[in-house]
Amino acid sequence: MPDLHNQHIERTFVMIKPEGVRRHLVGEFIRRFELRELRLVAIKQIRASRSLAETHYHIHANKPFFEDLVNLMLSGPVIAMVWEGEHAIKIGRMLTGSTNPLEASPGTIRGDYAGTALNSLVHTSDSPTAAENEIALWFPEGY
Repeated sequence: MPDLHNQHIERTFVMIKPEGVRRHLVGEFIRRFELRELRLVAIKQIRASRSLAETHYHIHANKPFFEDLVNLMLSGPVIAMVWEGEHAIKIGRMLTGSTNPLEASPGTIRGDYAGTALNSLVHTSDSPTAAENEIALWFPEGY
């Protein structure tokens, strides 16, 4: 098991949103993380409750797209995951690409598969604090 006291070893939260699940992209997305030598620590399929989706996206609560974002999360099951490895958060963000698919580089998940910013197919933590909070939110039972 990696030494979590090493400042570069970290855990991150990754979620494949309902559209990614519907389009059968789960295996492809997992493969990309595995190829970057990240270790899958926890995984589960879950249908988010309204409360869970609203809590997850609370930072967008006052934005006009908030309700659409929450409804998108409620449209089907998601795959919630915890990944671990050196620079896992930065690698996860790099693999997924810009949240705006029009700005996402080819070769990134969003650059290759996403059509709109609202439906960006995947979520990844953007900081150690966000990762810790999102892991606790989506895996309250532990893992």
